[in-house]
Amino acid sequence: MSEQTQSFPEANSSEQLEFLEPETKAPVDVKPSTDAPLVSDRSAKTRQMLGMKGASSGETSIWKIRLQLTKPITWIPLIWGVLCGTASSGNFTWSLENVLKVATCMLLAGPLLTGYTQTVNDYSDREIDAVNEPYRPIPSGAISTPQVITQILTLLLSGIAIAFILDKWAGHQFPTITALALGGSFLAYIYGAPPFQLKRNGWLSGYALGASYIALPWCTGHALFGELNWTIVVLTLIYSMAGLGIAVVNDFKSVEGDRQFGLQSLPVMFGVNTAAWICVVMIDLFQAGIGAYLLSLHENVYGAIVLLLIVPQIVFQKLYFLPDPLNNDVKYQASAQPFLVLGMLLTGIALGHAGI
Repeated sequence: MSEQTQSFPEANSSEQLEFLEPETKAPVDVKPSTDAPLVSDRSAKTRQMLGMKGASSGETSIWKIRLQLTKPITWIPLIWGVLCGTASSGNFTWSLENVLKVATCMLLAGPLLTGYTQTVNDYSDREIDAVNEPYRPIPSGAISTPQVITQILTLLLSGIAIAFILDKWAGHQFPTITALALGGSFLAYIYGAPPFQLKRNGWLSGYALGASYIALPWCTGHALFGELNWTIVVLTLIYSMAGLGIAVVNDFKSVEGDRQFGLQSLPVMFGVNTAAWICVVMIDLFQAGIGAYLLSLHENVYGAIVLLLIVPQIVFQKLYFLPDPLNNDVKYQASAQPFLVLGMLLTGIALGHAGI
């Protein structure tokens, strides 16, 4: 049951709100409820731990700070990508060993290599974050540079080791999963670090993120239970073009800092309104292409559902994102992305069913 909080007019901190009781005409002090600030503080701390916009600062536990650096909220798409790849292999069966394989692969894709990627990116973005997100651990001074470097190396080496174990577990003659892990780690490094710094170009950075969140974990999950082939690689890279659009959504919150530091994100390059349209067209167009491909495979039910799942995304784009992409980016993502990721899983199931 929700609580109702009484609202009060704004007042100076040095002033008291006074009301006169009808009977006594004597002044009675009324203090506003502190429930709302407490809720707001809890929300800010939760956002801090998950690595979301609108976080608070002041955390002192080094382990919580290390967790915040890995941005746990960003693990979810990679973990989901592993599920999609597992489905597209067509070979997954419900056994304890297979469940443990999937769980280990999720550990690789999420906490380890995504954690590595986010920590590297935070370290590379420390000056930009001082403008855009000063509450982040590095610009706020909550963690030292040597501690950050140690975290980067630990997550990277642990991820490569787990990838090698998965290759052995799957009986691969060629270490496919290790190769994917190494390639993804290198991509994560050149995304933010000189001399390449892919993030300085909105197209390259968006696609690098899209491929990292869709193609890489999908191919890894597929390789764990099946033979990775070029059809799956190409299809996931096409799906990653929709991921490019999702990546652009995240650029709107950083437009001022990006402009100040010369990063050519799409909102900086084309302006906020044009970039918002580019974003939604990319998201919708490439999902439609995947749905059409499923229909061409005679996976008609799956193809039709994938196409229908684009409709609510268009509705939320029109309601939230296009009118105000700067302030409604989080609301739009929370509303529309569940339909996109559901379509990804259904695509994986359809590809597995079709024997691709």
